[in-house]
Amino acid sequence: MVKVEKLLTFTGHKDAVYTLEFSSSPDIFYSSGGDGHVVAWDINNPTSGRLIAKVSASVYALHYLKEKNWLVVGQNYDGIHIIDLETNKEYASLRLTEDAIFEMKAMGDLLLVAAAKGQFFVVDLVKMIIIKELKIGEQNLRDIFIQDEKYFYVASSDGFIRKFQWSNFQCVDEVHGHDPAAFSVLMPHNQSGMVSAGRDAKIKFWDVNSGFDLQETVNAHMYAINDIAFSPSAEYFATASMDKTIKIWDYSQRKLLKVIDKARHDGHRTSVNKLLWMAERDLLVSCSDDRSIGVWRLDIDK
Repeated sequence: MVKVEKLLTFTGHKDAVYTLEFSSSPDIFYSSGGDGHVVAWDINNPTSGRLIAKVSASVYALHYLKEKNWLVVGQNYDGIHIIDLETNKEYASLRLTEDAIFEMKAMGDLLLVAAAKGQFFVVDLVKMIIIKELKIGEQNLRDIFIQDEKYFYVASSDGFIRKFQWSNFQCVDEVHGHDPAAFSVLMPHNQSGMVSAGRDAKIKFWDVNSGFDLQETVNAHMYAINDIAFSPSAEYFATASMDKTIKIWDYSQRKLLKVIDKARHDGHRTSVNKLLWMAERDLLVSCSDDRSIGVWRLDIDK
């Protein structure tokens, strides 16, 4: 049994909220979206957000660099901006593309950037230069998951999930996972099982020890699944969908535990775009096209 309590609703964005990101504090997270505002929210102070930066186009991707206390902002139709959170000033910027930037993930001093039309960039964050530019198909690259120091995965709107090796950034394996588009790919910590989701509203469970071994497919939502987030324990995960719902799942049993929606839990009125499961507070954060951010406490009976 899962008990759901909506703790907070944050409002203030002037357009759809597309992305959420962690901070150095267990109580603070960042958001951005269609208005180009990058905002810091404190769950202890729900009355107002703090504007960190404003860019002139929408933002689909943020990435926090803990070692440097930097927040990387992916400005659509331009490139990346690095905000030094000690000073709240722009430290550096780099023009990458005139198209949308959908995801960014870092390993050490290297930043991986997934963009529209199959564009993929590897950026040296010390020198602030592009050290590798790849063309991965023709369609939008939607998600990146870094497995370890050897491999990372890219999910694409052409339906493929591709595995790359760090040593030379070459694709070493691929699978057509979703039809027509793969939107999200993720692994629980220290496990070989992968979960993916896409426009087909399905969740797929993979064993990636040797290739892509499909274990199970679940018809999970009515419309596209935009994001997946694992709980801190990795026992559970949540999915966010264009059908306006958030669903909570038991990972090992691959079982639906709870549906969070507008009617029963004061959920979102439109598409749920991104999820953030805050580890130290064990709270689930969601954002939506309805311009709001929700903070949820989940009491899951084991």
